[in-house]
Amino acid sequence: MVKSPKKNRLVQPFLKWAGGKRQLISEIEKYIPKGFKTYYEPFLGGGAVLFHLQPKKAIVNDYNSELINVYNVIKNNIDDLINDLKKHKNEEEYYYKVREMDRTGEIEQLSDIEKASRIIFLNKTCYNGLFRVNSRGEFNTPFGRYKNPNIINEITLRAVSKYLNENDITFLNVDFEEALKGIRKDSFVYFDPPYYPVSDSSNFTGYTFDGFSEDDQIRLKKVCDKLTDKGVKFLLSNSSAKFITDLYADYKIVRVRASRSINSVADKRGEIDEILVMNYEID
Repeated sequence: MVKSPKKNRLVQPFLKWAGGKRQLISEIEKYIPKGFKTYYEPFLGGGAVLFHLQPKKAIVNDYNSELINVYNVIKNNIDDLINDLKKHKNEEEYYYKVREMDRTGEIEQLSDIEKASRIIFLNKTCYNGLFRVNSRGEFNTPFGRYKNPNIINEITLRAVSKYLNENDITFLNVDFEEALKGIRKDSFVYFDPPYYPVSDSSNFTGYTFDGFSEDDQIRLKKVCDKLTDKGVKFLLSNSSAKFITDLYADYKIVRVRASRSINSVADKRGEIDEILVMNYEID
């Protein structure tokens, strides 16, 4: 793999994200192949794997336009973003005023910098750090009542900005399949789609407001088949639901235990079975 000359440990996720991979990094790292030139991640989310690997060349994507805007602003307008974050207050009334901007239409009047600042503020101060939208695309997580949330994590934000500017990192906001157009054999793809639900309560894949259906899971598997035919290596994370293990039965499947702190039901947090699927053997 072509990595940055030296990894910067300060480069790490700056948002808490449903399905975030911080707890799984040590497992995922064991199965990362060597010698690839371009890293692809079609479901970027909080970016834990990207920031851990720190490749020199990457094409990363997320269907959530608000999230991709945050990454682009951090890359291109870090000083303005940090200044804008300073205006926010950890107060309930203020929180709901900022949250409802996507209901009142005020969000359309915001600059990209102000939109990014709003998302970071809501993420740091909302309950359990859960980015969740309703069917109308409106952020609907309640206020978190945290004493001293780290709204302006300047050291991390500046480190991420530096990494994004010193390397060839392209951000896309398209369908996952489109994000892989023109992929070459010397690339490596990590897929972290919204997980197939293992129970009804766990099915909060609403970080994109149209969710991720069973048909999408099947379409993703077909994309994996095409990559395999092309000789492109992929690694995929998902739940250990029977539907998923049956779907990927032709591939190498490794079961891992992952800690989950974001769940819509408090007593369901903790360790759960997940799987890693790959189309290659690790030496």
